[in-house]
Amino acid sequence: MTVVFEFKAYGKPQQYTAINEAIRTAQFVRNKCLRYWMDNKGVGKYDLNKLCAVLAKEFPFAEALNSQARQASAERAWSSISRFFDNCKKRTKKGYPKFKKNTRSVEYKTSGWKLSECRKRITFTDKKKIGKLKLKGSYDLHCYQISQIKRVRILRRADGYYVQFCIDTDARVEKEPTGWAIGVDLGIKYFLADSNGETIENPKFYRKGERQLNRANHNKSRKFRKGQPQSNNYQKARNRYARKHLRVSRQRNEYVKRVAYCAIQSNDLVAYEDLNVKGLVKNRKLAKSISDVGWSTFRNWLEYFGQKYGTVTVAVPPHHTSQDCSNCGERVKKALSTRTHVCPHCGYTEDRDINAAMNILKKGLSTVGHTGSYAWGETPSWAVGEGLSADTGLAACKPRATLLSNGDSMNQESPCL
Repeated sequence: MTVVFEFKAYGKPQQYTAINEAIRTAQFVRNKCLRYWMDNKGVGKYDLNKLCAVLAKEFPFAEALNSQARQASAERAWSSISRFFDNCKKRTKKGYPKFKKNTRSVEYKTSGWKLSECRKRITFTDKKKIGKLKLKGSYDLHCYQISQIKRVRILRRADGYYVQFCIDTDARVEKEPTGWAIGVDLGIKYFLADSNGETIENPKFYRKGERQLNRANHNKSRKFRKGQPQSNNYQKARNRYARKHLRVSRQRNEYVKRVAYCAIQSNDLVAYEDLNVKGLVKNRKLAKSISDVGWSTFRNWLEYFGQKYGTVTVAVPPHHTSQDCSNCGERVKKALSTRTHVCPHCGYTEDRDINAAMNILKKGLSTVGHTGSYAWGETPSWAVGEGLSADTGLAACKPRATLLSNGDSMNQESPCL
């Protein structure tokens, strides 16, 4: 399992200039590799790695970058190419590789950098002359060996520069079984509604800060000069605008992280909808609200904490979870504006989101309790090679809703959207 530790990097202005030059060089190598693949048939991953050495001989600024950093840039290019081939095989949206023009990071492997003995400073030893940077953060790198650090990434953000360490370690933690299972339904009115009848309010960080964001964007636009080099005042206004967006993004990330952590710690199984967020945001009337909630970020943290603490997380198909009655199973069609589920067959009345959460829990338990797999038998990327056993202790889970007793898998009625 790979964990990422991030530290704020402090240095001198000339060091920041050197970092920017290294980032531009990494972008140049990636784009050159992509162009080489476009112009030549049958180019593979190792051909792109060989191209890095050719670029180093041809361009002095490329030679100044560490050789493994050049290879990491070539791997980025190959990652987009292989993703394009995979999409072609799946017959989904292709996503043809594109050239990058605003890259914000450069990645080193196991060479080109050196940590100090106190692990609070890092020195980059290639010819880009970045030098020694001071690291400030709450993580303790003394707990890990240098050999466990597989990647070191320098990242540029609106408020400064950061250094990320990708560490290969077993971060799993044993926790006491709770005996509970829960289904969660993500929404816009409520951030989360669970099968226990509880709801968590949607904080709406972007909506609350939208007025300040619009004002900062207006000030930035006033200083823009069309067809001319931009002034320092424009760059300052642009940075202020980016900082405000960064603050909203961090607020959302910290909030969903806390909610996901609490859900994992309180249950032995968490079932949630396998939502196609990229497709949902194409709705122009709800795109801003959906993006403000942060469904994808919540799912990523939920799966990460589930893997770390041994809690089973199940992604179930979202089809008809809001329409089906959780009490009798009959389908009751309702518009999106109807927020209360009233079943004409059995008379059951419940909040629409809570009713959906109960249905999600039913699907999750019927899928995992017997087969030990995810919704369609697929495993998320972080769990590849881990293996989910059917003997996971789920028989002791006590859901607070009417459940299917036979534990058989649900039939796949239609593919995920």
